Amino acid sequence: MQNFRSMENNFLDKTIGIIESNISNEAFGVSELAQEIGMSRSNLLRKIKKLTNLSVSQFIRQLRLKRGKEILKESSLTVSEVSYQVGFGSTSYFIKCFHDFYGYPPGEMGKGNLGNDNSIQSRDSSQLHQLAAIMFTDIQGYTALMQQDEKKAIDLIHRHKEVLNSVTQKFDGKILKYYGDGALITFKSAIDAVRCGIELQLIFRADPKIPVRIGVHSGDIIFTEDDIIGDGVNVASRIESLSVAGSVFISEKVYDEVKNQSEIQSLSLGNYELKNVGKPIEVFAISNDGLIVPKRNQVSGKFKKEISADLKGLPQHGLWSRVKWGIVILIAVLIGYLISTVDVFKIPASKSFVHRISDKKSIAVLPFRNDSGDSTNVYLINGLMESILSNLQKIKGLRVISRTSVEKYRSNPKTIPEIAQELNVDYFIEGSGQKIGDQILLNIQLIDALADNHLWAEQYNKEVKDIFKLQQEVAKNIANKIEVIITPEEEERIDKVPTEDLIAYDHFLKGLDLFYKGNLDDFEKAISYYKMAIERDHEFARAHAGIAIAYYFLDLFQAEKKYTEQINFYADKALLLDSKLPQSLIAKALYFMSLGQNTLALPYLETALEYNPNSVLVINILSDYYANQVPDTEKYLKYAIKGIGLDVAANDSSTASFTYLHISNAFIQSGFISEALFYIDKSLAYNPENLFSEYVKAYILYARNGDLLQTKELLIDALQKDTTRLDILQEVGKMCYYLRDYESALSYYNRFIELRKAQNLDVFRFEHAKIAVVLTEMGLQEESELYFKDYKAVADKDNSIYRHLSLSMYYSYQGDTLNAIEHLRLFSQESNYHYWTVLFVEIDPLIDNMKNHPEFMKILNDIEANFWKKHERIKHSLKENGLL
Repeated sequence: MQNFRSMENNFLDKTIGIIESNISNEAFGVSELAQEIGMSRSNLLRKIKKLTNLSVSQFIRQLRLKRGKEILKESSLTVSEVSYQVGFGSTSYFIKCFHDFYGYPPGEMGKGNLGNDNSIQSRDSSQLHQLAAIMFTDIQGYTALMQQDEKKAIDLIHRHKEVLNSVTQKFDGKILKYYGDGALITFKSAIDAVRCGIELQLIFRADPKIPVRIGVHSGDIIFTEDDIIGDGVNVASRIESLSVAGSVFISEKVYDEVKNQSEIQSLSLGNYELKNVGKPIEVFAISNDGLIVPKRNQVSGKFKKEISADLKGLPQHGLWSRVKWGIVILIAVLIGYLISTVDVFKIPASKSFVHRISDKKSIAVLPFRNDSGDSTNVYLINGLMESILSNLQKIKGLRVISRTSVEKYRSNPKTIPEIAQELNVDYFIEGSGQKIGDQILLNIQLIDALADNHLWAEQYNKEVKDIFKLQQEVAKNIANKIEVIITPEEEERIDKVPTEDLIAYDHFLKGLDLFYKGNLDDFEKAISYYKMAIERDHEFARAHAGIAIAYYFLDLFQAEKKYTEQINFYADKALLLDSKLPQSLIAKALYFMSLGQNTLALPYLETALEYNPNSVLVINILSDYYANQVPDTEKYLKYAIKGIGLDVAANDSSTASFTYLHISNAFIQSGFISEALFYIDKSLAYNPENLFSEYVKAYILYARNGDLLQTKELLIDALQKDTTRLDILQEVGKMCYYLRDYESALSYYNRFIELRKAQNLDVFRFEHAKIAVVLTEMGLQEESELYFKDYKAVADKDNSIYRHLSLSMYYSYQGDTLNAIEHLRLFSQESNYHYWTVLFVEIDPLIDNMKNHPEFMKILNDIEANFWKKHERIKHSLKENGLL
């Protein structure tokens, strides 16, 4: 045995030496190590797994982390420099792995906040890894008792050891070490450990009573020549420190193993960030008769902080994206937008947060006041405001708040600083005007928003025939006063005269004023005025585009489209007359969208945005496109943030709630947890009854804390508010499935299936694989095969980036591991997958059969590493563009 141990140590020494000699080579991985050590990949994987209980990629990564820590401790190199020296191509990934492994970020190395090493094998000591259930016990208050009554304390120690020796043998436990008044014990199973803990406490509570605390965890321990160490030992110790005399505390890993044992009862005490433990851990108290179960406020010990209940629970799902609940959300947003206005994002946001969204100078043009005694001139004054606003929107270096965001302040008594806080702007334009005969009198003021100081004011007196010069002059003067550069191309677009016929322009302004009222009757009236404008000027491109856009909105919610040909005709005419007019390009894009050909609409939208960088309509269409039509998390987030920065005043709380939900979704899909939580809380603040937001928050919190049980409870709370919600029903079923509580999962899935059938809907078919697994586990094999068959048919036809992942899961469960691994490898080459993929794939029962394949962990690590690399790239891009 000793010779065998020596051979194993020599092998590990040789392996570690090879890895350390290649430590800075990011490309050095499993294949390269196998080649240098002279073994096949499969033999290497099996041997490393046997000796260390780690995959080869994990083994290499841990050595890199250990070396990284040594360099940080011994040198003044930055974290970024060290990450590359130890073979991490991404600094952010190095930081994440370091934190997960050591329990604190690498930046803390120089601050004295160092935790215990969770290090892997040392080259100078003999070590063996073992998975075990680990129990820690100690006598509460023993030190104080020693000072008061030494004899009594010694008697307690003797009885403590006597009871431990007799009871642990009964449950096949092994006392590895005594620590004064405490002990470290291992068991072959978590169930035996918990049963032993219950019996111990029942004995210790009998006379003579011993106030013992017990903590149990299941994990990895390392036997060295003179000690027992490892992350499993550390966690068990921390859990024991939380407990109270007479109690048995267990980790979530132990709970997963004992929860189906009818004779073991337990109660969750919440999530805790334990000292020197990387991730929050849910802690449970065994609640059998005779044991103490403390209240949460009685729990104290070696932890950093408790994670409150409302900050726990969460994920969404990797394959959930194909259901695309975002479509439902965006439709809801667009309904509000089309009924009341032509813009989507209308939400107040705090000054501090939105300034992170954009560092550009920002301005809002408040509704102009009509000083005429004649109310029929209102449309003309509104038209002046709209035209000046439109000219400012063409300047890329300026963030211009949309018309609909400022319209609510037309008769609002709020002060300028109050409005500035809501709209998050630096400057305001106030204006008033009147038409007297052929003269237009216009008063303009430029205001420093937060200070409420008037920076500049001017009165214009122009003839009606000079109305376009007036609009151009005002926009340029404003840009000059706030020191915003206008490029030659932008100036050319500002100077473009829409028509030489002032009567045609008058008709157009009347139509535009009606269009902005936003209901169907007004759309039809607007078209009439636009057509009158065209009768006067056949080459009035803006009027042609206006007709096409109004027809699109008239058709949007009709089951049978009536105006497709008209949209195309007027859009083509507008493009022919002015191919650089943003509204011409938008009109043609809307035509393709009316046909469902969104890909063809894309180049028109992108060009329109180039000519009008502040077009909220275009930005929101692009956000929807990259969220649902062609998923691209980077562009989705980019346009979503731009949208909220331009149109930040909500007309109603329901629209605001859905808009914040939309932004939250954009953030979480790219791994921005804190930002997602910020916006989902805003969504619920506007509408606490928004069940979309309620259950999405549960998933965001899961991304933060990884607490499936809490997620399930939060989803159940949402479901109880509307038991007819198919989406939430299947979400609860999914959580039970992930928890491997198949009996409960079947109950929820059955309700889901019955309700879906009653509503005659064909949705959530990608959930059929999970339903099939549940049916198999519950002995309903024939039904299971039907659901698997349907899932396979849907996956085969899937054209999204998730197709290979879906097929990988299917083949894995069918036992075709080679096919499963190959599809997983193909999926790992994709980009733009959502955060839910990273969070949920590894815990999905569908992939259990391929977990032992030597390539599995490498591919899974690649998927995660690629996601975080892209996350960092997105973060950099957003910051570079002033959006974060």
